[in-house]
Amino acid sequence: MSLVVRTLADRIFDLVREKVVSGQLAEDQPIRQDALAAEFGVSKIPLREALARLEQENLLVSHANRGYFVRAMSADEAEEIYALRLAVEPAAVGLAALAATDEERAAAIAAMQALDEAATSQAELVAMRNREFHVALTRPCRRALTMQLIERLQIMSERYTVAHLAPAGRGDRAHDEHNGLLQAWLSRNAGRAQELAAAHITGTLNDLRQQLNLL
Repeated sequence: MSLVVRTLADRIFDLVREKVVSGQLAEDQPIRQDALAAEFGVSKIPLREALARLEQENLLVSHANRGYFVRAMSADEAEEIYALRLAVEPAAVGLAALAATDEERAAAIAAMQALDEAATSQAELVAMRNREFHVALTRPCRRALTMQLIERLQIMSERYTVAHLAPAGRGDRAHDEHNGLLQAWLSRNAGRAQELAAAHITGTLNDLRQQLNLL
């Protein structure tokens, strides 16, 4: 059994990332490191390490003598992220549908249940649970480089997921699309699962195009 050791900076990374994804840290305001260090009860050293990692994840941007800021979302970035997802994710879903073990199929079902629970009572966890669901449908493709790219794109998608789900009715539509996708995947209908994955990603992108151009 492997032992996963999480450092203090790892935990701070998760906490700050949650604040960025949920919108608790505004795009147009500098990140107040003193306030965050006091809130988390830590020194600035692990906080700075976490902020540097978040910049590598394209969630933050640093300016000389001004510190860190939340990187602004944009229609151009959404286009790039979702175009890349369309290029790799649907095919991985199809491959995974055929290759998934019973354990991996159970994990996908559990991920869908966790996403539904978050949508009902833990809105702050929806983006993360959404990412975990999509990863569960692709990981069994057994392609390491593909999964590295998918997981990175999923992280970059999280803020856009939150924005996309904000309008009324979007959550219900997402649930129906996820459920249809999962059922096709569980049925090992690779072609249908791939088709539904592509349609789901494309529909989200079309909504974001309109939203982000109006912001």
